[in-house]
Amino acid sequence: MRNKHTQKQTSKMKKVILLLAVCLTYCTSGIAIEPNSVRMVKSEIMRNPEPRTIDFVDYYKWNYTQGLVLQSFLLAAEQHPNIEATVDAYVKQYLDSIISADGKIRGYAKNNYSLDQINAGKMLIMAYEKYKDPRFKIALDTLYSQLQSHPRVAEGGFWHKKAYPNQMWLDGVYMEAPFYCEYAKRYLTGESQAKAFDDVVNQIMVIGRHTYNSDNGLYYHAWDEARQQAWADPKTGRAPHVWGRALGWYCMAMVDVLGFLPESHPGRDSIISILQPLCKVLHGMRDKDYCAWYQVMDEGQRNGNYLETSCTAMFAYTFVKGAKNGWLADEYLKYGKEVYEALNTHFIREDADNTISITRVCAVAGLGGNPYRNGSYEYYISEPVRDNDPKATGTYIMLSLLLEQ
Repeated sequence: MRNKHTQKQTSKMKKVILLLAVCLTYCTSGIAIEPNSVRMVKSEIMRNPEPRTIDFVDYYKWNYTQGLVLQSFLLAAEQHPNIEATVDAYVKQYLDSIISADGKIRGYAKNNYSLDQINAGKMLIMAYEKYKDPRFKIALDTLYSQLQSHPRVAEGGFWHKKAYPNQMWLDGVYMEAPFYCEYAKRYLTGESQAKAFDDVVNQIMVIGRHTYNSDNGLYYHAWDEARQQAWADPKTGRAPHVWGRALGWYCMAMVDVLGFLPESHPGRDSIISILQPLCKVLHGMRDKDYCAWYQVMDEGQRNGNYLETSCTAMFAYTFVKGAKNGWLADEYLKYGKEVYEALNTHFIREDADNTISITRVCAVAGLGGNPYRNGSYEYYISEPVRDNDPKATGTYIMLSLLLEQ
């Protein structure tokens, strides 16, 4: 058995080799003509030589943000094989640190019943299908089993977390539905598969019914079935505002689910019946000068509101993927390209070390908890804004890949 000193030396050597590989690629591949997806992948690895720091923490964590970014890396490596070796080493470094020999996920607690724990399963499906490591299938089955016993509202929608009883958040649909649908498509059969597909569609529809505001055609951040939260409207249970990123997650969930749901499933039409009118409203709400969307979408140019890049990338991703697959009209491809070009012009920064950064990203937002987040306008604009938040970098990479095809 290697001693701790030897293990530390090995870990340090792996990090040095990984950085050298990235630097060598930068020096030899002609940065100016590299695809933006590749540039952002390399930039993120330069900023975070160890994947544990992707989300501004200094320890390994099983979380939706690491899952989003590493999924985007694997997708980039599929489309641009010249970075495959670097990406494989990086992803394996994370997975070897987070998944034990018997398939247990470090830091994961099923009984917390948090949908945030599910999203990284999409990256894990990609890793399992690519590397065929049996540990990963054990971990995937664990995530699926959580959904089978996860607490639900009366109409069958998942609680966002056990810590947030009776609540559905738009964010949560992205965290679970695409994973659930892909898992069912790949690993379930017969009645179990059919029930899972129906369940996925129901998640989208339940929260859609309860967060929709017919006055503006938008979907609000969350819904409290019990109407007990201070942020919840006493009549509807709806949160008071439209948070850009929450709506962005919901949009991406719909187009990603449509990518896995069988063509014959009747729920496809139900999802598209939400997606199409919502995208029409979103297109009309873009800021005319910057082609971007506001942090608090129902407040527009109110003092303190700002154009936020993670939701902007998410809506563009939805437009492009929807149009390319025929779920949205052809013009949405043009709209998505316009947003992407504006992102690159106004919000992507070229740094002195030849990396690129995405700016003006809301770090985090939520509802309830301690200290209590009341869902007010003042709350949403008070959360920190930072560069290179993983919710933006991962989405930007996936958006770039769609437009690089």
